[in-house]
Amino acid sequence: MNNILFSIIIPTYNRANMIEKTIQSILLQSYINFEVIVIDDGSTDDTERIVKTIVDDRIFYYKKDNAERGAARNYGVQKAKGNYINFFDSDDLAYNIHLQSAYELITEKSNPEVFVLSYDIKNTKNKIIRVAPIFKNLNQQLIQGNLLSCNGVFIRKDITEKYPFSEIRELSASEDYLLWLKLATQYKFVFSNEKTSVIIEHENRSVLIMDLDKLLLRKNLFFQALFNDIKLVEFYSPYKNIISSQLNSYISLHIALTKSQKLISFKYLILSLKNYPPSIFSKRFLAIIKHLIIN
Repeated sequence: MNNILFSIIIPTYNRANMIEKTIQSILLQSYINFEVIVIDDGSTDDTERIVKTIVDDRIFYYKKDNAERGAARNYGVQKAKGNYINFFDSDDLAYNIHLQSAYELITEKSNPEVFVLSYDIKNTKNKIIRVAPIFKNLNQQLIQGNLLSCNGVFIRKDITEKYPFSEIRELSASEDYLLWLKLATQYKFVFSNEKTSVIIEHENRSVLIMDLDKLLLRKNLFFQALFNDIKLVEFYSPYKNIISSQLNSYISLHIALTKSQKLISFKYLILSLKNYPPSIFSKRFLAIIKHLIIN
């Protein structure tokens, strides 16, 4: 296949029971000039067999030693032939307009460096459980927290080669946000609020099962990575309190979602408010209070 426009990179680890639906949703795209690159990050389940039963010459499967999703995505970039890279999660789904909408935005905006499409958030019964944020000025909105789904982010390939994901294992699940913040200092994020993919919330989703010690380490590593980089410090220093606030509220929310350790969740919520008092008006603050009261 020559002159491929899109390379969809799917890092996966032990998602044999989900990845087939993900791949099939991509193969059903109305826009057909794409390839799918599955990077198996050392799965120990039936992932390889499942992927290889899907017969389509647009699918390329590679297995590597486990090194977490940042390294898997970077490895996929090395294999990609497309002009644009789309990083898709192996437990989510694409609507059949996903790539057609991306193609139309590329045409309309004259080949932007980075662009973003919106998403739905559903449970395993296909019911919408939360409404995605409305994109207005993404470069500024990202300072308030990571409102993007990897599924909706498209980056020109030459930029993905210049700006790879962090491969620090302990940063996993925040390596995407760190990259978005880096890119936001260099490029304007073009966007559409059209929903073209689905985040599926399920009980085994990795961001919902991480323990407190790992969350705290991830927070500290993220902060160090952001504020030890001279270029990033120059850009984000005025927003240091806001970023600290949202990192603490992120910890508070995920502890609240585990339905235990309410006092610790409340502690990080208070820290978040001390960092940046206006965060009391955020949707995340309300979500935390809801989980602390109801659960």
